Amino acid sequence: MYQEIQKELTEHIIPFWRGLRDDEYGGYHGLMDFDLKVDKKAEKGAILNSRILWFFSRAFNELKDISLLEEADHAYRFMVEKMLGDGSKGICWSVTYDGKILDSTRHTYNQAFAIYALSEYYKASAEPQALFLAHKLFFLIEEMCRDNDGYLEAFDEDFNLLPNDKLSENGVMADRTMNTALHVLEAYTLLYDVTDDLDIKKCIGKKLSDLLLIFKDRIYNKKKHRQEVFFDIYYNSLIDLHSFGHDIEASWLIDLALDTLGGEYLRAKDAEEIRNMTLAMVENTYNKALVDGSFVNECEVGARDDTRIWWVQSEAMVGFVNGYLRSEKPEYLQAAKSIWQYTKSYIIDKREGSEWFWQVDENRNPGKRPIVEPWKCPYHNGRMCFEMINRLKKGAADDSRKVLRGA
Repeated sequence: MYQEIQKELTEHIIPFWRGLRDDEYGGYHGLMDFDLKVDKKAEKGAILNSRILWFFSRAFNELKDISLLEEADHAYRFMVEKMLGDGSKGICWSVTYDGKILDSTRHTYNQAFAIYALSEYYKASAEPQALFLAHKLFFLIEEMCRDNDGYLEAFDEDFNLLPNDKLSENGVMADRTMNTALHVLEAYTLLYDVTDDLDIKKCIGKKLSDLLLIFKDRIYNKKKHRQEVFFDIYYNSLIDLHSFGHDIEASWLIDLALDTLGGEYLRAKDAEEIRNMTLAMVENTYNKALVDGSFVNECEVGARDDTRIWWVQSEAMVGFVNGYLRSEKPEYLQAAKSIWQYTKSYIIDKREGSEWFWQVDENRNPGKRPIVEPWKCPYHNGRMCFEMINRLKKGAADDSRKVLRGA
């Protein structure tokens, strides 16, 4: 499994995304349809560009191939020159193929992914401007994108609230979403890790710990052992929806945040309750979402959606291996193995010049959704590769130590 995932990363995912580099206008092309036709004049989404910047930066940090840092440099220049500027107004939603502002919406989710990308790029390049911009976006989120109870969603370029149509789905319009909160948490975790300035680090750590408590007390449903997804301004859930993919993703991202804080800022009782919460989400999704060796999408008002989505398979593998390393339950490791087998067989597109299908239905039909578009990126499957490689290494090392102690 380790060798197969490493090969998928280095021989498939990385070369595919290199091939979308736009050397004429900057950044990376924003659309490849299902028939593998690249639209070189499609919009370039800031989320896609941020995730590509993060991906190549992380790939360099893991593999130490200087050509990967060159790809990250290319994405970074486009972000700063065309989407972000000096950071004082945040990052826009999207630009045209040649770098003109197309959608000026400032979304908290988008600011978070820019922080995530800039932090990883700083780790790779030691470019001080990248960390400066990441800190600037952190303070912008805290000053402009939240109220006393947590994070809000969509704004115009002057940070007046807009309807949250970009992160609302399933027929609701949400004032707050679990998804945005989760990726603010993810961004703050990495930013905290790479920040050396003790005053700024303390500020980030406090906000990160506050967000962990929001997950524990407002987002997590203790009776149903799941996160709620869409909320009104008062954290009333707007729909009976269990997002299996987000729960398994959150299970390991929240654990990572706790590990990164290292006992700072949170009471031991709260930290223990949060750890129990993440393991409960692993167990709940194992019981409800693992179907025929793969991970289904969600359950809305009791009706299960059996679509197998590329990012959901990716997050499930990481979440189950993380759960296994914490609990030593062998069924979690077996779940990750079976999902990888399913992914190899049906999600990874075998056509030359392609990458992964967006999804397959219960009959393993991939449909016609694009291979690349503003949300389809190397973030989930690329990160799965990095996390699985590192966690499988750790698991193998732990097993070896057990064998030696037994001998």
